[in-house]
Amino acid sequence: MPDGSPQVTPVWVDFDGKFILVNTAEGRRKPQNVRRDPRVALDVISRDDPYQMATVRGRVVEVTSEGADDHIDKMAKKYLGQEKYPFRAPGERRVIFKIEPEYVTAWPPAA
Repeated sequence: MPDGSPQVTPVWVDFDGKFILVNTAEGRRKPQNVRRDPRVALDVISRDDPYQMATVRGRVVEVTSEGADDHIDKMAKKYLGQEKYPFRAPGERRVIFKIEPEYVTAWPPAA
């Protein structure tokens, strides 16, 4: 946040093989915070077992609107089973954060 405290928000996540992708909209708090300080942390919890999780710390290395509209529809399919993102506001401009992982840990630890 502007005072340096963390912002915590549930988000949908994707992975392109190199970067973790998070889709959001301009005008929200997340893009403002990330442009001020690109450090982020994510906790990813298994849908099937809430005791399986991973923590990722990294940096947003790019904020792009390229492909963001198609990407949010892909995330709606993944998380809601819907072809189109149903919560789009009129005039909304979507952006993707590309997050470079710097530290990853998982629970339970790999055997």
